[in-house]
Amino acid sequence: MITLGLNYSQMHDSSACLVKDGELLFAVAEERISRVKHDARFPALAIQACLDFAKINPAQVDEVCVGWQPPGATFRKDLSLYATGRWPASYLNLLNSTRQFASMRHQHGGENPFRRLFGPTKARFRFVDHHLSHALSTYCYSGFNDAAVVIMDGRGAWEATSIWHGSNGRLQHVLTIPWPNSLGLFYAQFTGFLGFTPNADEWKVMGLAPYGRPGIDLSLFLVPEADPYKVHVNRLVGNGSGPYSNFPKSLGRPREPESDISDLHKNIAFSVQDLCEQAIFSVVRLALQKTGSKNLCLAGGVALNSKANGKLAASGMIENLFVQPAASDDGAALGAALAPFLDDGNRLPIRAMRHAYLGPSFDDDAIEMALKTYKIRASRLGDPAAAAADLLSQGKILGWYQGRMEFGPRALGSRSIIADPRDPEMSAKVNNAVKFREWWRPFAPSFKKEAAPEYLESAFDSPFMILTAQVRPEKRGVIPSVTHVDGSARPQTVEKEVNPLYYRLIDEFGKRTGVPVIMNTSFNLRGEAIVHTPTDAIRTFYSSGMDALVLGSFLVEK
Repeated sequence: MITLGLNYSQMHDSSACLVKDGELLFAVAEERISRVKHDARFPALAIQACLDFAKINPAQVDEVCVGWQPPGATFRKDLSLYATGRWPASYLNLLNSTRQFASMRHQHGGENPFRRLFGPTKARFRFVDHHLSHALSTYCYSGFNDAAVVIMDGRGAWEATSIWHGSNGRLQHVLTIPWPNSLGLFYAQFTGFLGFTPNADEWKVMGLAPYGRPGIDLSLFLVPEADPYKVHVNRLVGNGSGPYSNFPKSLGRPREPESDISDLHKNIAFSVQDLCEQAIFSVVRLALQKTGSKNLCLAGGVALNSKANGKLAASGMIENLFVQPAASDDGAALGAALAPFLDDGNRLPIRAMRHAYLGPSFDDDAIEMALKTYKIRASRLGDPAAAAADLLSQGKILGWYQGRMEFGPRALGSRSIIADPRDPEMSAKVNNAVKFREWWRPFAPSFKKEAAPEYLESAFDSPFMILTAQVRPEKRGVIPSVTHVDGSARPQTVEKEVNPLYYRLIDEFGKRTGVPVIMNTSFNLRGEAIVHTPTDAIRTFYSSGMDALVLGSFLVEK
């Protein structure tokens, strides 16, 4: 059975994946191909990439599964909230929801554009509830037979948080906390208040939080242990005077984008992160209690909060933690594609996800053609890992473009910008001259898996760079450019069997420097999607302060 899983809601992060007989073969977000950040359009390019990878035509697809409720569900939920006063009538979401509903109804949730773009198909089209899609996406790829499954995001159609119990290949719903009682909404509103883009820039708040101090009381907005938490929505979203009209004067005015960051802004970010972590712990405790499991699976946008994930892993509350690497809405496609296994009481396929290298790749011939097209002088490398290690040890900043593209928001050694973590000025250099982003944004270390315990106090497996750990005090001066201001790092543990080339790069750098760690960030400029094609990589390289670019077996230097 061949299944296409789609995330498509006209909200954000459209994507597609291909599953054959329960095995995930390919996955890509629409934004990577379209180059439109958080692209919410029908994922036509992503679907075509899935078909091209498998060398099949649309007529060979058996199921097309969309990771959202039927089109009218969101509209009806919003309408009931306005009618009962649980959502301010002055808020503009009603207009947006009505427009989205009308459009989705016309398109039958994606079936019409699929047939229009790809022609006749025998495929069955189905909707899969959004939180169920998230739950399937993390439980089925965890490798755990038994697990508590927690989904936390901004919203589904009517869901904000849900708890599930995965056991013996079956998934049972435990409870749902309805939207708008949403941790994602709480975090997004303060993301906007701090001058960033809601539902996109939450990482900036998380990165800014360690620079702040406790003392800002946000209990007017969120009570983190109110069975399991309570968001005071009307206080949070305001009234007819504006989205922040109910915020107390002690928080100041909303920050203007690109304006200076004050101590008050830092302290607000600290409190937002702290309160969100408390609420996450409250939900997880409830999930463990209701399921009796010691394994935990997370998904939904809130599950990308790496600081909270790291604290959960180190808390002693759980034995094993799995966070689906594309935990936000793009990853819902992975779960939707497995929905046919729920038919007739069948068992779900449970396979441990060991890597996220699920996207397109370009071989040396394609890379060479791109280089020749732009008349770029390049040298061919016999050993890209050793050559890159030499350059890194000389303080060079490199673009690293290899193999299949990662699925999810993190660059994991396929589409990465890499540098020497020993240089205390390197984070500032990359932020200023390469990424063109805010000064407080941290960078992540990639470790050889076996070397991580030497540098980290809690060296959990972290192949997807989705949880934080404290760097050992004696090692913070050794790898300062990947150690955040609070002594934490967001590590990637790299296994030789999973990504042998990237592993060898780290190993070669370690041989030259004594430090088997490299600084790793995504291969993109601020506001852009991570590079997809060799042409994307070349353009980004020449638009930034990188010193050299290793594409496949080729080296380009400035």
